[in-house]
Parts: sequence; C-alpha cells; structure tokens
Amino acid sequence: MLIVQKFGGSSLANDKLIFNAAQKIINAYNNKNKVVVILSASGNMTDDLINHASKINFNYSKRELDMFLSTGETQSVALMAMALHKLGYPAVSLNCMQAGIFATNNYNNARIEKVEPERILNELDKNNIVIITGFQAINSYNDIVTLGRGGSDTSAVAIAVALNADVCEIYTDVDGIYTADPRIIPSAKKISQINYDQMLELSSLGAVVLHNRSVELAKKYNIKLVVRSSLNDNEGTLIGDVKKVEKTLVNGIAVDKNVAVISIVGLEDEPGMVFKLFSLLSRNKISVDLIIQSIGRQNTKDISFTLAREFLDETLNILERNNDFLRYDHLMSDETVAKLSIVGSGIASNPKIAMMMFEAIYNEGINIKMISTSEIKISILVNEDEVQRAAEAVHKNFIDIQNSK
Repeated sequence: MLIVQKFGGSSLANDKLIFNAAQKIINAYNNKNKVVVILSASGNMTDDLINHASKINFNYSKRELDMFLSTGETQSVALMAMALHKLGYPAVSLNCMQAGIFATNNYNNARIEKVEPERILNELDKNNIVIITGFQAINSYNDIVTLGRGGSDTSAVAIAVALNADVCEIYTDVDGIYTADPRIIPSAKKISQINYDQMLELSSLGAVVLHNRSVELAKKYNIKLVVRSSLNDNEGTLIGDVKKVEKTLVNGIAVDKNVAVISIVGLEDEPGMVFKLFSLLSRNKISVDLIIQSIGRQNTKDISFTLAREFLDETLNILERNNDFLRYDHLMSDETVAKLSIVGSGIASNPKIAMMMFEAIYNEGINIKMISTSEIKISILVNEDEVQRAAEAVHKNFIDIQNSK
C-alpha cells in the first residue's frame, strides 16, 4: 500500500513525541508499505512565530510572514528525518518546492492548485520514507505561501490525491472524531465512522480536528481518511463514503469562538443592494457565514453577518471606505460572540430537532442572536461567555440521552 500520514503540532511538541511519531511511521514502513509523511510545525511554534513577527513589526507584510512561518515545518521535517536515521531507517525531508506543491498567490490563505509528485515518486522508488512540509506551497512568483491554520491536513490530502494513495491517516492528540470536543465536553463520545458531508459541516463549523478544505478534497477524489491518536493504538474514526452511521438524531456538536458579527444599519431597501454588499466582500476575499436581513422599514433595511475575527477590522475598513457606494447609515460590530452548531442527517426535515435544541438553550436562560439552518445542520450565535453552558446543554439533550437508550 501507499500510505500518507500526517502528524500535527501536538504530536511533535518535544523530542519524546517526535520519536513516538517516528515509531508510527516505522510500523507502517515495516509492513512493506510506501510511506509519505506530512508534518506541521511542532507544538505552539506557529503561534510563537506570529507573536515574534508582531513584536518586530505589527504591520508585517503577509509575504514576509509566510516566509517566516514556513521555517516551523522545515524544522519539523528535518528533525523527523534525523530521528528516523538514528533508528536505522532511510528517510529524506522535502520542502514544498522540492515536493512540487503549487498554490494560488494568496499569502496566509492560499489554496493548493496542483502537486507535481515526480521527486516524491523518485524518493519512494529508492525505498525512502518521504517527509514533507505541510501548511505551505509555492505560488506563481516562486514565493512560499501558507494555507491557513490547519492547512497541513489539506497538504496531506492533496499529496494523497496526487499519489493515488490507498489511505490518508491524520494523527492528532485525540483518538478520532468525537460528538463534541472532549476537552470542552468530557461526556463526548467517539464516532467510529462518519460521511464526508457531515465531517465537512463539523470542520467548517469550528470542530478543530480537521481542516475543512482537506475534507472537501477527500470527498471530491474519494480519498479514505482515518483520524487517530499519535499517543496510542486505538481504532480511529473512518471518514469516507459511509452509508451506515450511528442511528442518532445528531452526530456531532461544534463550537467556534473565532467569530465576530457586523451589522450594517440603514442600508437602502432597493433591488441590488445585497448584491453590491456581498460582491464587494467577495472581491476583497472576505468569507461570511450566518446572514440575517431585517424586514424593510422607511425604505431601509439592516443586514448582519458573521465572519472570522481576524478579518473584522479589515472588513470594517472596507465597508467604511465604500459607504458612498453602499449608502448605509452606520456600522455596528461585536466580537464577544460564539457559534454553536449541531450536525446530523435530515435535520431540516425533522422539526423535533430544532425544538430540542432551542429548548435546551431556553432552559439555560441563554439568548440566541442569530440562526442558520441547512439539510444537515443548525447553527446559532450566542454570547461567548455562555457558549460552554449552551454546548453542554445541547449535548446532553441529544448525544447523552440518545446513548443512554
């Protein structure tokens, strides 16, 4: 088999963990598999590098930040190759240029466009274990670009696609996908298998186990994903074209605290204003999530939407600079909110699910600020200091009760 393995930063935080991950790699190699490994920066190194850059220049260049951040993964792959050499195994480390990973020109948030795997295949033919930097690629200017936080997952799946790998294993500090983050809700239950769509929703809604773009790629090219712990040998969670899943109303709950809301008050109530607003945001590559539009009054309306907090100031500046174009009265913003979501099959067609969710929130005396639904999810916006209590109540109403039956 050809196996792609990815190890996150928590699995590489110190020398002991590096050798522990090396043993996982060796186990796969000793079973006569070809093994390609994708690594993140160790521990909290990416955060440390960002903090260091901010101290040097708070208004740092995005290009230079990507150059700086890329050093984290470069260290990881070189150290892992050294660890494997010490244990007596052939290994070679490659950066994104050597591995042939190419992406769009968007610094700090690029998307992989193609992988040219000739060098990887040549090294595999030499029976080498190939260790590759995750989270980064080369753009059309031959600059290093990063793929956004969690982007090493996407690197792993993209390489698995290019190599037609049999499986892509994601190693992390939890031993699979849970009904909620077990560090937040101790009663969370591990899910043995989940389909691409439900995993994509959980990833997009704040579950931090997998980068959402990695799940998109896996679904598009039917790559089998397995999420398991780097710290034990427990069975993980299979993510794929799963037909049979646990018979529960809700499969998972996600909390996202990286949320802010912007309200545009007094926007003219006429055809085309919504298009003007969101085409402006699209041109500036601002992604939004929950959207609410008020009923028009006195020829005006209000529109509120959520976005990632790191884009709040940039988006407010864009809107303020374009007030002559949009013609609104004023802006309001709030970054003390959080998003709570439930994911499951057929949520939209089962009114009982929404009732149970809102009942749990009501019983806790928590106010809901925004709501969004789809066929397989319901998301609500609440105050950040109340989201922990809300998540526990919703999990108890769905997961704990269902598992006790």
